[in-house]
Amino acid sequence: MEDLKQAIISYSSKDLEQRKNWYSPAAEAYNKARPRYPEDLIHQVVEIAQLSTNSKILEVGCGPATATIALAQLGCSMICLEPNPDFFRLAQQNCQPYPNVEIENTSFEEWTLQPSKFDTVLAASSFHWISPEVGYQKAASALQQHGYLILLWNKELQPCYQVYQRLSKIYQLYAPSLDRYEDIETQEEILRGLGNMSIDSGQFKDLISGQVASEVTYNVDEYLMLLNTYSPYLKLAPHSKEALFTGLRHSIEDDFGGSLHLSYISAFHIAKKI
Repeated sequence: MEDLKQAIISYSSKDLEQRKNWYSPAAEAYNKARPRYPEDLIHQVVEIAQLSTNSKILEVGCGPATATIALAQLGCSMICLEPNPDFFRLAQQNCQPYPNVEIENTSFEEWTLQPSKFDTVLAASSFHWISPEVGYQKAASALQQHGYLILLWNKELQPCYQVYQRLSKIYQLYAPSLDRYEDIETQEEILRGLGNMSIDSGQFKDLISGQVASEVTYNVDEYLMLLNTYSPYLKLAPHSKEALFTGLRHSIEDDFGGSLHLSYISAFHIAKKI
C-alpha cells in the first residue's frame, strides 16, 4: 500500500502545467491504441450506480473520451473535464454525436465547484493524477446526497510470462528500468489499494468492486504505439526508446510472427457519498 501511495504522489505532485501537457506527444496514439472498457464492465457499473437518462455525470480527466461514449449512449447529461488540449480536441471529435456531452478544457483542481449538483462523479484511469487530499473531498462536494463516485481502471496490457521472458532480454539491453512484469495477483492487489483509498478518505462508504479480464491481439505497430502511451515510456530518453523499440520490433516480427496476444484487467470501484 505504501508503494501505491508513493506512486500516486509521484503523479499528483507534478506541476499542474506539466500534468496538463504530459500526454500531448502521445495523444493520437492514446486515442488509437488504448483499449476501451468492456461492455460487461460498463453494464455492471450502470446497474450498480443506477445510471439512467436522467443522471447528471461529472467526468474527471476524460482523455480522448475513452470511457465517455459508453455512458453518453445512455442519453444522460455529462460534463467532462480534460486539461490536456490535445485530448480535449480528440474528446470533442469523438463525442460529436452526443449533444448531451459537454467537454471543458480545464483541470479538476481549477474547475469551479458546482456543489451537490451531480448524481455521479466518474474518473476513468485518471484519478491518480489528482492529489488525494483534493480529489476525494472535491468529488464528494460536487455530488448530491448519496451520490456515487465511480473509478474505472484499465491495467497495462501484458503478454504471457513466457513471451515477457523473451522480451526481457531486450529491455535489459536498452531500458532495464522498464523491465518488469505484473502478474494478476499483483495487479489485483494494486486495484484493491486504489479502491480502499476512496474509503480511507472519509468521504465515501459502501465500496463495491468488480473486474473483467480481456484478451486482445496487437500487431507490432499497434503494440509499440500502445507502449508509447504509458508514462515510463514517455519519460524515456529518445535514443533509448528508439533502440528499445527497434529491438522489440525485431523480436516480435522474428519470434512471434509480427503480433502479440495480450491480456489485461478492467476494474471498477463504486462508492457512495457519506
